[in-house]
Amino acid sequence: MALALNKILIAGANSNTTGAYFQTTTLIAPATVAGNVVPAGVYLMFPVLNSQIYANNGTALTLLTAANTGGVLISDGVNVFANSTTSANTITLLTVNGGLTANSTFAS
Repeated sequence: MALALNKILIAGANSNTTGAYFQTTTLIAPATVAGNVVPAGVYLMFPVLNSQIYANNGTALTLLTAANTGGVLISDGVNVFANSTTSANTITLLTVNGGLTANSTFAS
């Protein structure tokens, strides 16, 4: 997850390529009520059969996104969970490319 949404990018670059704005990430949605925590970030979520998103509303886990529904997903890394209504599924999310690790400054 990128700390800011503004990035230097290459026009026309596809997701997961050098200079692309979007980077894909995957998350396993297990068949348990609590599910797996969605890492902190802002995501575009594609519809996935039998996968749903829950969020803690301060009292209980509440259904946020029904099964086979996509949309914009914002997670704090603690209170948003993915689960499956049947067997475990893999959810693909798009997020802003976090960039490359800087090894040094002004390397030649």
